[in-house]
Amino acid sequence: MISLTDTQKIGMGLTGFGVFFLFFGMILFFDKALLAIGNVLFVAGLAFVIGLERTFRFFFQRHKVKATGFFLGGVFVVLIGWPLIGMILEIYGFFLLFRGFFPVVVGFIRRVPILGSLLNLPGIRSTT
Repeated sequence: MISLTDTQKIGMGLTGFGVFFLFFGMILFFDKALLAIGNVLFVAGLAFVIGLERTFRFFFQRHKVKATGFFLGGVFVVLIGWPLIGMILEIYGFFLLFRGFFPVVVGFIRRVPILGSLLNLPGIRSTT
C-alpha cells in the first residue's frame, strides 16, 4: 500500500473534484462555470500531489512546451468564457503531455480481470 502525506491526500481530493467538475461541465453542454472550477481544482490538485517544483518541471520541460501551451492555453480560454474551444485545446494538450503514460495505463488495465479480457480481444489487441 502506498502511504500518502496529508498534502497528497488533499491533492487527491482536489484532483478528484476537478475531474468530477470537468466531467459534469461537459455533460451539461460545456457549462463554463463548472469547467472553470474543474480546471482550477485539477491543476491545484496536481500541484498538491506531486509538489510545486515537480509540477513546474513537468509542465515546462523543453520538449513539452507545445503541449503545455495548448493545455494551459485551453484552461485560460475556458476561464475567459469560450468553453468548447478551450476544452478542445485542453484535450489536445493533455494527450500531448501524457502520451508517455498511456502504454503504462494500458498495461495496467490489461491486468484488471474484466477490462483485461476486453483489451485482449483480437480486433482491439492490435490497436492498443
